[in-house]
Amino acid sequence: VQLQASGGGLVQAGGSLRLSCAASGLTIENYRMAWFRQAPGKEREFVASTAWSGGSPNYRDSVKYRFTMSRDLAKNTVYLQMNSLRSDDTAVYYCAAGRYSNGGFAFTRSYNYWGQGTQVTVSS
Repeated sequence: VQLQASGGGLVQAGGSLRLSCAASGLTIENYRMAWFRQAPGKEREFVASTAWSGGSPNYRDSVKYRFTMSRDLAKNTVYLQMNSLRSDDTAVYYCAAGRYSNGGFAFTRSYNYWGQGTQVTVSS
């Protein structure tokens, strides 16, 4: 299994980025896919995840209405569209995959596979 994250970079506050996570070795439709992030000196935190049976994604409160998670089943890829970026969004962003039966969507322990991370830096 491999999760290849890409799309990070340096952007000014208020700008946008789109992250991609291309999966191989698993079918994303059968997994809960998620984005987490980790800022320097802080714990890895939940950002967004897909929901069971194609329902609306879950988001942490601070990114609601700014970030949108989507998936392309044909490309076996998930995306995170990030708008209105703020300096506190600066972090390494990781995509993850786990079975829906593994537990709560916001916990790192619920995910079996992780990508390598992509750096997002927002300048103020």
